[in-house]
Amino acid sequence: MLKGKNLFTGKNIFLFLPLALSIFGLVMIFEASSVSALRDFGDKFYYLERQALWLFFGVISFFVFSSLDFRIWRRLALPFFVLSIIFLVLVLIPGIGLAVYGGRRWISLGVFRFQPAELAKLSLVIYISSLFEKKKGLLPFLVVVGLVLGLLLLEPDLGTALIIISSVFSIYFITGVSYLQIAGIGIVAAILSPVLILFSSYRRERFFSFLKSSFSAEESSYHVRQVLLALGTGGFFGRGLGQSKQKFLFLPEVTTDSIFAIIAEEFGFLGATLIIFLFIYLIVSGFKLALSCKDSFGQMLVVGIIAGVGIQACINFASMVTLIPLTGVPLPFISYGGSSLLITLSSMGIIYNISKQQR
Repeated sequence: MLKGKNLFTGKNIFLFLPLALSIFGLVMIFEASSVSALRDFGDKFYYLERQALWLFFGVISFFVFSSLDFRIWRRLALPFFVLSIIFLVLVLIPGIGLAVYGGRRWISLGVFRFQPAELAKLSLVIYISSLFEKKKGLLPFLVVVGLVLGLLLLEPDLGTALIIISSVFSIYFITGVSYLQIAGIGIVAAILSPVLILFSSYRRERFFSFLKSSFSAEESSYHVRQVLLALGTGGFFGRGLGQSKQKFLFLPEVTTDSIFAIIAEEFGFLGATLIIFLFIYLIVSGFKLALSCKDSFGQMLVVGIIAGVGIQACINFASMVTLIPLTGVPLPFISYGGSSLLITLSSMGIIYNISKQQR
């Protein structure tokens, strides 16, 4: 039997902490969404019920993936990657992909939506890990990554593209490549980044709004101002659970990108800091596992998955405190989003299996 003091240590961290964060996220989704759900659907439990169902499937997927020997993904890497590419193409086809807010990022599954980009996150990490274990060179790596990024930018989904870049280049970095190659790729990325921003109207609008020294009444800065109001009014201890005022239709994207602002408003600086600490603890534990992993494929899997979760959390936190422009990136485990939760818990199941193999 597991002892209480060991629940969040060793390999157990990869079991209990993701589940604890997901359950906490379920509570916060209900807190944040009850007003907008009642207005839009006449049911304040609308978002809660759907996220609870995704969490149910996510927990099942976690235990399925954690029971599979991680080495099986060596054989499944290519077909899994091809499947994700097919979905990324399908989402761009009118009538199959859903057009929401000017982008095609979801495929309808009846009452649910599935986001192929989430599947691509995991499949690409697995496939890149298999490529580098076979000692493939830089060119195959760039071709595979470029294909996925190109399809994501057609949606467009720059936020997911940034997370994927961080994941796969974390794997690339630990393979022992030369600093000259890393510098060259960094220069190319530095050149392409402003191009992607300036040639997209909504990215350009967000970027220049971010650069303004003071916020105007323009729509482009409204979201940021409401986020800062939520963070500021929370104080040190917060307003208390269920006492958020920003959820009363003031704060946009309250269940997804902006849910951390509601957490900070209700639980204050103390609660927000605790959430950040739990993510840091999870990420550090993941990199410690990678260092102890004797299998190179398993090591690359851990680095790619944990780096993706860490970068995604950092982007969300940083955008909420205006360190970077708003990017529309949800908070792992906590934000509303079924495909994100399902794939993230499945990924953590793989890491949990790797941690069990290290005993």
